[in-house]
Amino acid sequence: MNEMTTIAKTTTLKDWESDQEVRWCPGCGDYAILKAVQRTMPETGTPPEKTVFISGIGCSSRFPYYMETYGFHTIHGRAPAFATGLKLANPELDIWIVTGDGDGLSIGGNHTMHLIRRNLDCQIMLFNNEIYGLTKGQYSPTSRVGTNSPSTPFGSVDRPAQPCAFALGSGARFVARGFDVSKELPTVLKAAHAHKGAAFVEIFQNCIVYNKDVFQDFAAPKGAEDRQLWLVNGEPMLFAKGTKGIALDSEELTLKVVDVVDGDWKAAGVIVHDVTNRSVAHMLVEMRFGEFPMALGVLYDDPRPTFEADVVRQNQAASEGKTADLQGLLKKGQTWTVKEGGPEL
Repeated sequence: MNEMTTIAKTTTLKDWESDQEVRWCPGCGDYAILKAVQRTMPETGTPPEKTVFISGIGCSSRFPYYMETYGFHTIHGRAPAFATGLKLANPELDIWIVTGDGDGLSIGGNHTMHLIRRNLDCQIMLFNNEIYGLTKGQYSPTSRVGTNSPSTPFGSVDRPAQPCAFALGSGARFVARGFDVSKELPTVLKAAHAHKGAAFVEIFQNCIVYNKDVFQDFAAPKGAEDRQLWLVNGEPMLFAKGTKGIALDSEELTLKVVDVVDGDWKAAGVIVHDVTNRSVAHMLVEMRFGEFPMALGVLYDDPRPTFEADVVRQNQAASEGKTADLQGLLKKGQTWTVKEGGPEL
């Protein structure tokens, strides 16, 4: 497969803003995510004319209208299918999928899983607000136990899905987390873009109307350093201004929080983050918030060959030394001529 051909062109945030009026509820976290993406795009090196945003149905799915790129607002949960077809038709395109916890994990869970396991080269941004916002506040696959909503008036008894655990279980080679108003979100998005393959990014997003401040326990600015573990490859897993860290309990084979005295994280047994360690990535995703900080940033990044590259190579091998002959293909095998009185074999 030919590598993506980029045009030497410098862009700014304004080059990625469309002329459409942005319409979300005042205070919605989607506004912050949109700006984070528009700030990120000039640094990817890909021009707008080679970029495509594809969405399904939901509040997040209005996203393509607001990007000055190509875009498709498609069918509920089916954005991965459209993305797969488009990437196979033109592997040079830079494809971003925008979905939500309802769109991507309920009706679209099947499609999301297959796109991830196939490892199509694209970026998947899953906005997780733990609620159905567009259809007026019903509980979603990620809603917490006890969530009171029009569809669960006595509180949800469902155990919520964990998007990053779902992605890892589907064979994802890149998994990351961020949240709408975080200044680190562009860094996470750039890492996702740099990964060749399906890059899955869960973005916690505040639904100001139906699930307001559900992530304030870790996303609120005051005291955030005590509740957030920002992961950096090759750096120790420290939080709370370096006074605490994450270590491996060798007996239980689980993670644990340890105190770091006088900055000596090695003596405390703090783990150095290795983005290629899949086992630790699983444990980071499963950390229970409250007992542990929220793990954010790039949790896992270990590329392998992409789906479209394998398909292109296979097609090239199958056609090598052959001449395209559509008429010959149509006439191959058992054919007949329709004549007056019936077909003649």
